[in-house]
Amino acid sequence: MTRNAMCSMFNIEIPVFGFSHCRNVVAEITRAGGLGCLGTAYYTPEELEWELKWIDEQVGDKPYGVNLLLPQKYETVGEASLDPARLSQEHVKWQRDLLEKAGIPELPASEREELMNAELGRLHMTPEFAGELLDVALRHPSVKLVVSALGSPPRPILDRLHAHGIMVGAMTGKVEHALKHKEAGLDLVIAQGTEAAGHTGVVSSMVLWPEVVDAVAPMPVLAAGGIGRGRQMAAAFALGAQGIWCGSIWHGTRESDLTDEMKQLLFKAKSGDAVQTRSKTGKPGRMLRSKYTEAWLQPDAPKPLPMPWQSVLNVEARLRIDRARALEYMTCPVGQIVGTINQESSVRQVIYDILDEFADTMEGLGERSGLV
Repeated sequence: MTRNAMCSMFNIEIPVFGFSHCRNVVAEITRAGGLGCLGTAYYTPEELEWELKWIDEQVGDKPYGVNLLLPQKYETVGEASLDPARLSQEHVKWQRDLLEKAGIPELPASEREELMNAELGRLHMTPEFAGELLDVALRHPSVKLVVSALGSPPRPILDRLHAHGIMVGAMTGKVEHALKHKEAGLDLVIAQGTEAAGHTGVVSSMVLWPEVVDAVAPMPVLAAGGIGRGRQMAAAFALGAQGIWCGSIWHGTRESDLTDEMKQLLFKAKSGDAVQTRSKTGKPGRMLRSKYTEAWLQPDAPKPLPMPWQSVLNVEARLRIDRARALEYMTCPVGQIVGTINQESSVRQVIYDILDEFADTMEGLGERSGLV
């Protein structure tokens, strides 16, 4: 695929881009000829340095990317604003009653403060913190792509990245946002349909991809949302994309750092079990359905808090649920492709399967359609 625009842009073998918070997944995607992109939302600068150094050692001079929170505006300022004591007591009581009724034990008093502080320390959305993470990324020459998860990055950051020879992309669920990315001078856009995991819009991939491709041409577009098979990759190219961006499909791999319990829940899930919910962050995000996500839909449930307070509220609940291994209440971000994640595989095997089915699909398309 040497004539492919994305392969030429990054000097990679296949236009398969993979997002993960797990360094093992990112490294293996890159080693297999694609481009892995590390999600950094919950890393401190020190932790990110360790992760990128490890990836460097695994991939040699192959390029990879990082996903940073680089919005034009920030909703929180400093750590003090995330003090749990400022949470709505109505919400705190409702959530504690929910966990108590479920028989999920409280955190040990001797460990609670340390556990809570460690998790709360990962919830950052300030210009200063983003700048520290960016400084870390720029110290690693093999980082050739930075993706902004919350809109186009501020102009000074964009100029700084371009000065280092780094390509810059951004996620979009709307044509209007894609046009803003193009106007801002980004190098590529990732059109993410509502089928995807995490924060998404409401437009499906089948509709969104060609709309974005037409709107920002000749700017290259990566297709995201509901891709985990070769036929879906073929559809992305048929609709004008120059590559694919996959996230959820790596959850079921041996390289994924999800717990065995969480993987088993994913293997049993159907596509319809990936639901949009405000229960995690306060904004609509696609998660695995659980008794916890369902509880927020009940008549007695309070309205989810705005971002980032819903995330702060969830810290203790998640720690309690995970510690108790309360499977019916466990959840994680996952897209509707979860219905095809039925057993453990490897990152490399997933990529091989996608490419094999893609080749077969392209070769047999004319015959199957009966129109060529």
